[in-house]
This record gives sequence, C-alpha cells and structure tokens, in this order.
Amino acid sequence: MKTSDLKIGQHTVPVVRVHSLVIGSGAAGLNAAVQLRNQGIADVLIVTEGLKMGTSINTGSDKQTYYKSAMCGNDLDAPLAMAKNFFSPGSMHGDLALIEAAVSARGFLNLVNLGVKFPQDAYGQFIGYKTDHDPAQRGTSVGPYTSRDMCLALIAEVKRRDIPVQEKTNVVSLLTVGEGKEKRACGALALDAKGELVAFAADNVVFAVGGPGGLYKTSVYPVVHTGAIGIALRAGAKAQGLPEAQYGLASIKFRWNVSGTYMQVVPKFVSTDADGKSNPREFLCDYFDDLGEMHSKVFLKGYQWPFDSKKIVGGSSIIDILVYIETALKGRRVFLDYRENPDGFDFQTLEKEAFEYLENSGAFQKTPIERLKHMNPGAISLYKDHGIDITQEPLEVAVCAQHNNGGLAGNHWWESINIKHLFPVGEVNGSHGVARPGGSALNSGQVGSIRAAEFIANVYERSDLKMSEFNKAARAEVRDVLGFLGRCETSGQKWRAVRNELQERMSRAGAHIRSLDELKDAVKEAKEQLDALEVQGCKAGNAVEKVQALRNRQLCYAHWVYLAATLYQVKSGVGSRGSAMVRDASGKRAHKQLAKDEWSFLPEDPSFKEKVQETVVAGGKIKNRWVKCRPIPESNLWFETAWADFRAGKIYR
Repeated sequence: MKTSDLKIGQHTVPVVRVHSLVIGSGAAGLNAAVQLRNQGIADVLIVTEGLKMGTSINTGSDKQTYYKSAMCGNDLDAPLAMAKNFFSPGSMHGDLALIEAAVSARGFLNLVNLGVKFPQDAYGQFIGYKTDHDPAQRGTSVGPYTSRDMCLALIAEVKRRDIPVQEKTNVVSLLTVGEGKEKRACGALALDAKGELVAFAADNVVFAVGGPGGLYKTSVYPVVHTGAIGIALRAGAKAQGLPEAQYGLASIKFRWNVSGTYMQVVPKFVSTDADGKSNPREFLCDYFDDLGEMHSKVFLKGYQWPFDSKKIVGGSSIIDILVYIETALKGRRVFLDYRENPDGFDFQTLEKEAFEYLENSGAFQKTPIERLKHMNPGAISLYKDHGIDITQEPLEVAVCAQHNNGGLAGNHWWESINIKHLFPVGEVNGSHGVARPGGSALNSGQVGSIRAAEFIANVYERSDLKMSEFNKAARAEVRDVLGFLGRCETSGQKWRAVRNELQERMSRAGAHIRSLDELKDAVKEAKEQLDALEVQGCKAGNAVEKVQALRNRQLCYAHWVYLAATLYQVKSGVGSRGSAMVRDASGKRAHKQLAKDEWSFLPEDPSFKEKVQETVVAGGKIKNRWVKCRPIPESNLWFETAWADFRAGKIYR
C-alpha cells in the first residue's frame, strides 16, 4: 500500500494505492479480505463506515438461519440437489445456483474453524432443520444473532492477520476507466471523518456494501445501514432482479422481524390514530367472520413470515395486507399487544396445525406474554435490551423491507458482468431469484467472497492499473463531487426531507404492494426529485451533512432505477410473485371484505421463471431487458480430466 497526493485546482486529495480494495465490512466483505490473504494477496485494504456498522453485525431474527449443505444423519446431499432447490423458484441463473451449493460447505466450515459455535452432536454432525423454501434439513443457527457472531469471528481473523481497516470512511463514488468491454473498476472516492475527500486507487474492488436499507420508510434493515448500490448504478454497473425482494412484519422502534414465536403465541393486533393512543381498536376482526381462522392466520405468520403472493387468498399473507391498509393507507399505527389475548381467543377454535403446535409445546398459558415466556423467554429479553418491555407496553409494527434478492449482476466468479475488476459480494450481488431458502443469503455472501478472492488471486494477481488513467478518472469525479457539495452549501433543502420523500415513495409504490398506475407516477416523481437534487443539492455545512447529502444522491438515483425496473416488470406482465402483489381490478380478489376493484391482484405468469431481468443506466436512460436463465451446468466430473483442467487454470477462463 502506497500513498500520494492528487492536485485538482486548489484542492489536494490524498490517494491510497492498493492491490485489492474491499468496500464494506459485513460478513461478506470481511470474508473477502480474509480469503484474499488465504489466496496470497498481501496488499488488501478494507474501507468502511465502521466495523460495528452495517446489517450483518446489527441484525438477526427469532432464530437467524444459516443455510448450508446438509451435514447430519441420513440427509444425503450433493451440490446438484441443493442447486436445484435454489434454481426452482425461478429467475436465477443455474451456474450461480450450482456454485452456491458446491462452495457451501467450504464457507460454512471456514466459519466453524474461525470459532462460530454452530451446534453439533457428540459425533461431529452439524444438526440441521427445515427453513422456508427448503425440502431438506439444511438450516442451522447459533441463535438470534448468527450473522453478528459470524462478523465477530471474521473481525478477529482480520485483526490476527493484520489486514488494515480504514474506518469512519464513507465511499461516495466508484471510479472506472475504459469503455465498453474494456471498462474496469480502478478505485473509489470517499469522505473521511473530517468530511474531506480521499481517493483509493485499486487494481480490484470488492463491493460489499449490503442491501438497499435506506430506500424504504418502513424497513427492518438496521438504522445504521443504508446501502450503497446507487454508487455502482451511477457508475454504469449492470443489475439483475432488482424488483425481487422480501418484505414482512417487523417492529419499527427497534427494527426486528416479528417472526417465529412472536406470532405463534397469537398476540392482539391493535391500531390507533397517528398519536399512538387515540381510538384503539382490533382492526383484524373487521375482516373475519370466524375468529378462530383469524387467530390461526396470525399463528401461521410465525412459519410464513415473509409476505408471499401465493399466501394471500385463504393464507396468512392477508395479515400483511391488512396491516398495510391500516398504516400506509389509513395513516394509523399498528401495535402487537402481548398482555391480553385477542378478541374471542379460544384454543379450541384454532385450526389443527396451530392447536397441535401449541399443545406439543405446552403453550396453553392464559396470555400471549405468558406463552412467550414459556416458549422463548429470550424473545422478551431481546426487546428489553433495546429499551422496550413488551410485558408492560405494546410493540409497534409495520410491513417492512427486509432483503433484496436482486442486486448487481455478477458472473460465476462474482465479477460484474459489464465492469471488469469489480466484484459485488453479499446482498448487493443479485444472485437470488424470485424466492430463496431462509438463511441462504448468509451462505451466498460467504460463497461469493470466496469465489471473488480466488479469481482475483489467479487471474488479476499482477497489478496492471495505469495511474495516469486513474488520475484522469479521479480528477473528473472529484470535480463532480465538489460541484455537488458546492451547490449543497447554499441549499435551503434539508437532507432529511429529501430522504423522507424518496423513502415514502419506495414504501408506497415499490415495496410489496404494486400497481401499474402508481408505479408510472412514482417513476416520474423519482426522476423529478433526482433532477432537482442535482441542481439544488441539500444542506451540507459540516462533515456529517456532507456524508448525508452524498448518500442522498446515490439513494435517490437508486430509487429511480429500482422503481423503473419494477415498472418494467409489471408492464411485462409478470404478475404477482415472490413477495410482491400486483393490484389490478381484472385479477383475483384478495379477500371478500376488501373492495374487488381496489384489492384484486394479477396471477403470476410462470413463463418468466425462465428469465432474469437485467437493468442498466446508459446515456442517462434506464434500459431493461429479459434474458434467459443460464441452466445448471453439466460439469465434467471425470477426475483425471477435471484435475488436468484445474492444473492448467482452465477453470478461470
């Protein structure tokens, strides 16, 4: 690693020259740095807002799952079998599915060797359980904070290996050189803790910035995590599957999924006026003639936490829609009250699945909070640790964005398909399709970072970046950023107002409830906001405001692209699939108590499962297209031939 200065007019920008730059310090980014060292790349630098920032180290769930290949009992597993389970929901490339299966054990056991305490029996078998969209018992967990424990183990390894980490540094631009097929990443521009620009020149950029948490008003992403996919989209990186995401019920004061036992104890749903106190009422009762059915649907949200278009009619996802109507449309607030049973609650009226689960769990206590204390006392203490005592107060919830299955498009080595030397890993990589097994995102992040590091070490080991080209790109981007910040100095627009506007638009039009007309309006409004932001900026008088202003810039850009991609998907006739419902009066009625013309939805067109949507911004215009899914490859598994190809390095070509 070397340092120098770059002079742009009256400004001097320090430049750090490094072989491989890792942007982000979640589980995927940290593992990328460790794996680069494993592969013999010594000159590695991690640049991050902070090691304690981001989603991986600040999130979890009732029992946060890590999805891996089966390693227990008679659960026979093989990469092809697991790959088919990844591939079958649709709109996922087969080669990525095979790799996420084949490298699963390698990523998982690396974490075990680093000290993550995944449960095993006396014989060394790693115990598994079934998670959502999982026909086998591939799920495992170390508790509610699985991803945090992964990060802590990886941070310890980063420190042990003396891999340099530059914290309190916010990357604001991705630098590229070349055009067309020769376009490549060459580094990044960032703001340091003082709000001053610093540049990084790098032969390779591992882009591990997480999901787009900052795009939504109702979000279960940690408050400290906003995501930065807009930086890559502004640089022209191609994306895929952007409209495919996951949404579900979550608490909003402390952001946490209310899945598992939080729903299985059947709490009372209460809505109030905007002040959180006036006119409380159990609104779900308005929509069910049979209260036993209603309570059973609430119970099922524990198993079926994500909103699922297949579970609307007669299923548990109607609960998400009713909460959305109450909050997003009526402007009321919704709370879960564990202190009292919901109206008319009777164990004997529950449907068989709910009754037998509670019976087998010995959970026939009188109130939801007593049932929760019996089945999962840690679920109560978790909220107490964050200043919320659900034994004494209700818990505010909303339908929140939780995970983006889409993201930047990478090849089977996790290199961007249109920008060489750029490696999106973790959630920012759009490797998933319409749906995914629960916990597979953690697997994907570890697999992708292993693949990126291996390719860099075997193909891009030699430094070949021309500093003259980097300097030219850096100068242009510095002038652009300084120009934007200059406009921000005189802006009367507060950055929070800009953020709130785009977040409200995304949650209203680009989340789990979608419609053609609303998306058309939203795309137009998004572009207008983006254009106005470029001209007016938003107030940035200190270092913190500078960071937020530039963050608004990439978030506003990203939300325009996401909305346009979603509009294209709806116009294509894909219909309702995954965690999204497309409203249309000509479709199927969601519920008999909801107006047919307002709450009917289009069915899924299954032919689109064989396609992946690609999105790129070129020449200031958003371009979308459908490409055929790459099939699961048929690999040559004859040992002698495969060994010869490996020795010759043919696998990297």
